[in-house]
Amino acid sequence: MTYNPELLKREKRHPEKQKNPDRPMGKKPDWLRVKAPQGKVFHETREVMKGLKLTTVCEEAGCPNIGECWDKKHATMMIMGEVCTRACAFCNIATGKPDELDKMEPLRVGVAVEKMGLNHVVITSVDRDDLTDGGAEHWEKTIGAIRFKAPDTTIEILTGDFKGDVDAIDHVIAAKPDVFNHNLETVPALYPTIRPGARYFRSLRLLERVKDVDPMIFTKSGLMVGLGETIEQVGQVMDDMRAAKIDFITIGQYLQPTPKHAPVVHFWTPEEFAKLERMAKAKGFLMVSATPLTRSSYHADADFAKLKAARAKKIAAE
Repeated sequence: MTYNPELLKREKRHPEKQKNPDRPMGKKPDWLRVKAPQGKVFHETREVMKGLKLTTVCEEAGCPNIGECWDKKHATMMIMGEVCTRACAFCNIATGKPDELDKMEPLRVGVAVEKMGLNHVVITSVDRDDLTDGGAEHWEKTIGAIRFKAPDTTIEILTGDFKGDVDAIDHVIAAKPDVFNHNLETVPALYPTIRPGARYFRSLRLLERVKDVDPMIFTKSGLMVGLGETIEQVGQVMDDMRAAKIDFITIGQYLQPTPKHAPVVHFWTPEEFAKLERMAKAKGFLMVSATPLTRSSYHADADFAKLKAARAKKIAAE
């Protein structure tokens, strides 16, 4: 694991949540059970990350798909440290005051992508509200380093909202990632309790800005369900996403990381996820991934190929 040893204690990792009462963590249904991490390639992937001193969101966020993804050399690298300046009620990333940016990190990310021979890479980050540009320059350098070390690799980024700073957003757009992802995470009514540091329409405007500046960049956004939202509210978010010209929507089941985090209100069934998928496709998204275990970067390499094919088919039809 890449955790800072000081962050392993729950009270150190999430100091802002210690005032919360412990909430019961219900038993997961059968469709959410996954195999424990194992296999030679899994351990090779972990050694590459460890050797280059890189952080992965797979570990930090406790992703249930880590065994499957790492066994395929799919690791989502998390830049700008392992401490986030925000404190979302659903997230297992450590919160607090981050360290200074590591100026060599972009190059190490590029080396890792080259060393692993990736065709497609997903990079994410913590929120860095302590930086005047929210980390936009660091994003730009990281994308540039990957282009230099692995020019044939396609790049998918999952960013924060940069507090709506258009100049910062434009700097990242100018670096020309192939996919620009920013997750809305939940429905507007739940933002005050689930995502208090963010603003729903600010996130929508970010993704709309990407399309306005460079229509050829694919845009992507994700939702968690199970926090108390209704299917009608999810449908409205889909409509808002389409109005912002978002190409790809991902929807997955929220899983409670610790008793101090927001509780799971409902485990959506595979049949309910199939209904969400049908809804999203009917609304015109180029790509939809809606399953209990769907996460932002799950099967991202294969999905990127499908995304390109879907756009080509749409253009041909028009």
